[in-house]
Amino acid sequence: MTNINTAGWHRKHLLDIESLTAEEINVVHDTTRAFKAVGERAIKKVPALRGKTVINLFIEPSTRTRISFELAAMRLTADVINFSTEASSLKKGETLKDTARNLEALNADIIIIRHSATGAPHFLSRFLRGSVINAGDGAHEHPTQALLDTFTIREKKGRIAGLNVTILGDILYSRVARSNIHALLKLGANVTLCGPSTLVPKVFEQMGCKVTYNVDEAIAEADVINLLRIQHERQRKTMFPSIGEYTNLFGLTKARFEKTKPDALIMHPGPINRGVEINSEIADCERSVVLEQVTNGLAVRMAVLFLVNGGKGPQEIAG
Repeated sequence: MTNINTAGWHRKHLLDIESLTAEEINVVHDTTRAFKAVGERAIKKVPALRGKTVINLFIEPSTRTRISFELAAMRLTADVINFSTEASSLKKGETLKDTARNLEALNADIIIIRHSATGAPHFLSRFLRGSVINAGDGAHEHPTQALLDTFTIREKKGRIAGLNVTILGDILYSRVARSNIHALLKLGANVTLCGPSTLVPKVFEQMGCKVTYNVDEAIAEADVINLLRIQHERQRKTMFPSIGEYTNLFGLTKARFEKTKPDALIMHPGPINRGVEINSEIADCERSVVLEQVTNGLAVRMAVLFLVNGGKGPQEIAG
């Protein structure tokens, strides 16, 4: 990593939230605000990445994140290539390193990677000349999701410091949870984790979180409730008896929702399993900011692409 200057952004890559400072997160948020304003104009494109090539290297399936990054790059006037694993030489045994180097030989400036292996973006960043952005690596981190989540909280609540944020669900296998924990704690929030004991081990308390297995206790004083789906694709075996039991014990039902603070925000990174971790009506209620998270995700990814390409902050974005 390059040296940190809290007056702006000086990183070539975005690999995780853990290594960022609160000041750097704030720079991303401020830049996001400027790009969100751009998205509200009649002409939504800016030439910040004109002549640059951005490659979506998604080795693991994705819909929302890939489309969001693709649209963000297009809004910045970059040339975008979507890499399909099914039609690539990776299926023939080519290594990730060779694939990335061949893409770089095509003058790729920014490679956005999602991979099932923890550390894959960090690995690529050690030898590629261009910038690397982590779009999710295994159960490790998903930095842009945490950036858009914290931006949404700040936009709706006006602050993050001092807020009580509960993350409810599958914490153990969730890269979203890890990135959110790092971001929220750096920004001064109080973080409570809740879910089945098999999915929320006490070891998370070492990060500075409170861990509870009582969902009513977890949501009673929460200013924000961030729900996570069960990560079936990453679990090696069933970590709880049944979906029905999970919903009964940890789902945000109508009865539980009625006991929450009247201004508590309901968040979810998607995809939502309606009727499992959240009641369908609650997912669509006026306190739910799920669709706003999607909108903010586009602006956050525009900000990240802009910053890793050499931008220093919102002051460089034309008004």
